[in-house]
Amino acid sequence: MEGIIDKRNKLNNLTGKEWLKLTKSFWISEKCADDKDAFNHPAPFLIKDTMKLISMFTKKGMKVLDPFCGSGTTLIASLLLDRYSIGIDLNEEYKQLAKERLQKKNTLFTTANNYQYLIGDSNEIIPTLDNIDYIVTSPPYHNILKNNGQGLRKKKENGFRNGARTGIEYYSDHPNDLGNKETYNEFLKSFQQIMNKCYQKLNEGKYCTIVISDFTVNKKEVCSQGNIVSIMTEIGFDFCGTTVLLQNSKPLYPFGYPYAYKINHQHQNIITFRKSKSI
Repeated sequence: MEGIIDKRNKLNNLTGKEWLKLTKSFWISEKCADDKDAFNHPAPFLIKDTMKLISMFTKKGMKVLDPFCGSGTTLIASLLLDRYSIGIDLNEEYKQLAKERLQKKNTLFTTANNYQYLIGDSNEIIPTLDNIDYIVTSPPYHNILKNNGQGLRKKKENGFRNGARTGIEYYSDHPNDLGNKETYNEFLKSFQQIMNKCYQKLNEGKYCTIVISDFTVNKKEVCSQGNIVSIMTEIGFDFCGTTVLLQNSKPLYPFGYPYAYKINHQHQNIITFRKSKSI
């Protein structure tokens, strides 16, 4: 570790130099060997990217919440950084996947020590929680897995996915799953309900990060980032900025060629908010 941790730093355990690096407006997404099993989930979230966020917005021992936990990346990243974590998901199969990933880290799957993985509706579970220090999550992208996603990408020999997809796989059949909402407006409304409950349980002065890219709805591009910012500020969060997570290894597809311009999404938006302290 280079430098010192300022005694006035109540946010994290970073030195000044480490803090400064994480304030860049873009990051390069980083894979690691432990990400391989996460690619059994339709929308994997990478460990090192998540660790950067947790290290920026928490100190050791603080409590991290992921209301759309999926394959358990937030749990693993928190464990590696000595934070307590709570993950929520509707799909029991993803809990089993998270359990397998955690056991590979020589960690016994238990709800008593460093983390919990809770199966159920975040709308019902979040109100039972308290003392949350940081929220980080990547929510479902509306119903694109059912309508456009074409399922999981095929794996290369090294275990990571390439551009091609095979089969149809989506999150769950649960009616409250954000990935099952019939319209984009219903998706946004359901997301707002969950994040409103998150706001109530997040400690004052603490942060919440949403990782999401723009996507298409009914073949039209939507600015999901703008919608997310509007929703979160309406709830009461302060918008802190967007970090662009560059994913240059993603394949390029000739969408629209040679008739119309269609964008290839080679990044995700890491959008961070803060719950202000009461005056």
